[in-house]
Amino acid sequence: MSSFSATKRNTRARFFDRTATALFWGIGILILLVIFWLLYTIMHKGLPNITPQFLVKLPEEIDAGGGIGPMLFNSFYVLFLSLIFSVPIGIGAGIYMAEYAPANKFTEILRICVEALSSVPSIVFGMLGLAIFAEYFGIGLTILGGSISLAFLNLPMLTRVTEEAIHAVPADLRNASYALGTTKFQCIRTVVLPVALNAIVTGVCLVAGRAFGESAVIILTAGLSTSGEMWDFSLFAPGETLAVHLWYVQSEAIVEDARQIADKAAAVLVFVVLFINMVFRIPLWFNNRKLKR
Repeated sequence: MSSFSATKRNTRARFFDRTATALFWGIGILILLVIFWLLYTIMHKGLPNITPQFLVKLPEEIDAGGGIGPMLFNSFYVLFLSLIFSVPIGIGAGIYMAEYAPANKFTEILRICVEALSSVPSIVFGMLGLAIFAEYFGIGLTILGGSISLAFLNLPMLTRVTEEAIHAVPADLRNASYALGTTKFQCIRTVVLPVALNAIVTGVCLVAGRAFGESAVIILTAGLSTSGEMWDFSLFAPGETLAVHLWYVQSEAIVEDARQIADKAAAVLVFVVLFINMVFRIPLWFNNRKLKR
């Protein structure tokens, strides 16, 4: 009787296992199909019509045939500046929270605050940047204000990702490093960070994609216009980005080919975000090869 019951339980367990496996495979395939459908819907309208002139030409306010040159440049420029401001501070804060911060109530409150800031809507950071740079310092809507505001937006997420990545490093690796006579800083630099690098780079990739496609913060801190030059490196120039231009063309532009420009700009935006993700995978590939040796 007991053998029959055990066989029945095993049969039932195998049935539930196969059912759950099929269910998860189905959900995964469904998600992939939705993602590919979204990408196809966005890309097939605009990507075939993109020309080199469209990528470098100045926009038109009235006539048809405008381009996205200054906005595309501003997008990369603002992204680069925001990463310069946010990556060292965010990763450093994550290392401090994971390795050096004492385990007390203040640290727990600080961690809760960082987690809360990670879920704050981006427009709140835009209003903060507007209050700081446009009103308090009086510099107006500039690339500098937009970049630092984007850094504020990405700092909480980058800090939490770094902290969790460091916490995920096995304690045995730390103990082995200390047994060889390394200091705490040497252990972090030579053992902890290389092991946690994959998760940290993934976090940087996420905040980079978010910064490149952000519009609410840029509208409030960098404005809805450009300086009119293709390569304007001035930090105090207005900094309309591609995401903001896409919103403007789709909602308020009066040019006759506004819909075509919006389709092409959306395709470029999605393509660049995908390209950024691929670029950030390169150090992960080298790091994986290094760890396997």
